[in-house]
Amino acid sequence: MQLVFSDAQYWEDFLPLTFTRPVAEMRCGILTFSERWQKILENAEISFFTEMYLQGKFPEPAKKESLFLVTNFLPTENVIQQIKDLKQGEALVYEDELVAAKINMDGFSLHQIEKMTDIKEELIFFKKPTDLFTYNKEAIDFDFALLTKGRVSQELSSTNGFLGNKEDLYIEEGAQIEFSTINTKTGKIYIGKNAEVMEGCNLRGPIALCEESKFNLGAKIYGATTIGPHCKVGGEVNNIIIFGYSNKGHDGFVGNSVIGEWCNLGADTNSSNLKNNYAPVKLWNYRTKSFEDTGLQFAGLIMGDHSKTAINTQLNTGTVVGVASNIFKEGFPPNLVESFSWGGFKGDEKFKLDKAYEVAERAMARRKVPLTDEDKAIFKHIFDAY
Repeated sequence: MQLVFSDAQYWEDFLPLTFTRPVAEMRCGILTFSERWQKILENAEISFFTEMYLQGKFPEPAKKESLFLVTNFLPTENVIQQIKDLKQGEALVYEDELVAAKINMDGFSLHQIEKMTDIKEELIFFKKPTDLFTYNKEAIDFDFALLTKGRVSQELSSTNGFLGNKEDLYIEEGAQIEFSTINTKTGKIYIGKNAEVMEGCNLRGPIALCEESKFNLGAKIYGATTIGPHCKVGGEVNNIIIFGYSNKGHDGFVGNSVIGEWCNLGADTNSSNLKNNYAPVKLWNYRTKSFEDTGLQFAGLIMGDHSKTAINTQLNTGTVVGVASNIFKEGFPPNLVESFSWGGFKGDEKFKLDKAYEVAERAMARRKVPLTDEDKAIFKHIFDAY
């Protein structure tokens, strides 16, 4: 059965994180939404119902019987069973929104749906970027149970200090942890395959350090934090998510933030997550083209893919950075840094598209990942449209 992962109405609400990906490819907890649903439903055949300019990279649905699914929520066991039990022409609805349907993608139409059932349980639904870090603890707990059920963790080296319950720590094969402190009293800690926690780190869960990623010497990590695959993180972080392939390798603080892929924060980059007057934080909303109140007292940085900061960069509370931006000028940049900004300030020239390709290609080559023609087409669309 083909799984069709739909952005539904949420794609624009997650910008700038979704400029370069469907909603299903965002990471929260340990897994991306698509990885989570593939694991839950034990199905590897996936496609995406997303923006046209993204379909070149993310495959369109084949015209056949499919399970159409909105992915950005955490299901209960009962809802999972309801999804598995769907028959052709049946659908599940949550808060008046379609979340799952068994339909034929040949001539896709909601008219195929003959029966709709309301989900009565309260679900954790991710509707905007700040929800990713706000509900990251719940996502880590969900994925921890999903990934570790029936499996045995590698042993924690005796050089480490440990607080909490051992069943709340899971270490995958090939991971290394030496001379650090690990505290699971406040939440579960998952250390991915071939990940490394260098000497002198202090980890206070819930934390997910994904495959091939590293906490650098002396890092201070507060939960709920997720570091996606192939990242390096140092300094102090608190309740952040990095999707993958990005580095914050040096001292400096980042809190209550979401950072995309292929980003690099220069040494001593700091991002404020609390206003001096303790007022709720506003963030730029690409749909309404205005700054909107998040209702949160703590909110730091939302950064799209391939963006970078120079050493000693200082970011204001509630800063949104687009795709392929370069922030390097003196002083605090504005709370909205546009995609392809060369400098980080309003009115700065644009980062030339051919140069953006070059930098991305070099950065990705370090991880043996090619910059494809499809990636370049996505870059060009963002460059031209935004």
